[in-house]
Amino acid sequence: MSHRRNPRTLLTPAMHSVLDRMTRANQMPLHALTPAQARLAYEVGAGFLDITAPALQRVESFTVPARDGHALPVRLYVPSTEQLPILVYFHGGGFTIGGIATHDVLCRTLSHLAHCAVLSVAYRLAPEHQFPVAHNDAWDALQWVASHGASLGLNASLLAVGGDSAGGTLACACALQARALGLPLALQLLFYPGCTAHHDTPSHKTFAHGFMLEEAHIEYFFDQYIPALKDRDDWRFAPLNAPDVDGVAPAWFGLAECDPLVDEGILYADKLRAAAVPVDLEIYRGVVHGFAMMGRAIPEARRAHLDAARALQHAFQTNL
Repeated sequence: MSHRRNPRTLLTPAMHSVLDRMTRANQMPLHALTPAQARLAYEVGAGFLDITAPALQRVESFTVPARDGHALPVRLYVPSTEQLPILVYFHGGGFTIGGIATHDVLCRTLSHLAHCAVLSVAYRLAPEHQFPVAHNDAWDALQWVASHGASLGLNASLLAVGGDSAGGTLACACALQARALGLPLALQLLFYPGCTAHHDTPSHKTFAHGFMLEEAHIEYFFDQYIPALKDRDDWRFAPLNAPDVDGVAPAWFGLAECDPLVDEGILYADKLRAAAVPVDLEIYRGVVHGFAMMGRAIPEARRAHLDAARALQHAFQTNL
């Protein structure tokens, strides 16, 4: 997509206000912190702009096994006693920060609005666990749900996968792996996913500074998770590099206009469309990366929640 010479003029007044307040707070940028410090800072600030969490019938925390025996923490959100379809959700945070707690409100909201179960997965983080551990954890959790979802009182024959940012990358890669191994998915729900191996699209240059996710953050996260340049072209990290996407699950994209990742999201959507994969692409104007967790201040976040929920409902109903 084309980008203006002065991209700050694209921002909505509400988004401009949020960014200005963050600038005045003068907090240490995440990329200047150790991963442990960055995780704590992100968790402390994660709910500041979130909406009030909806109440649900059932919320349970437990673990599921990864291939190496590691117990992956997960949290299950269920809005009713019905046998509901399941969205397996992977949080964002550059494979380095974030977790179940930081994305609790978003997962509760999707469960409530889409009237489906949501399983939030705490995959292992970098740099302690580098590529492809996060992908393997995500795939292991998805397979576990497919095999054991019925034991939770859920409809494991109706599965979707989703995530935001790095979690969106994991969701894309899991959808590709599910296609290859014959695991049917109703939808891949993608909030501003990372899709490329190198941050070299025009939007990376246009929105490199002053738009929440900065170039220095991206370099920091890449270096933590996948420091070897030779590994970055792997489709499990860069889904746009997948040799083919024929037959992959339908996709809903919720992209932010003022986001370094917006171009690669569009490119991946185009790649799916070219392979006749059904795609619903929404670009929310005037907002930045991470806006979906700013619903108290950013109206576009609340609209994105409703749009995502409608996409989930439609996908599940279509696959009944």
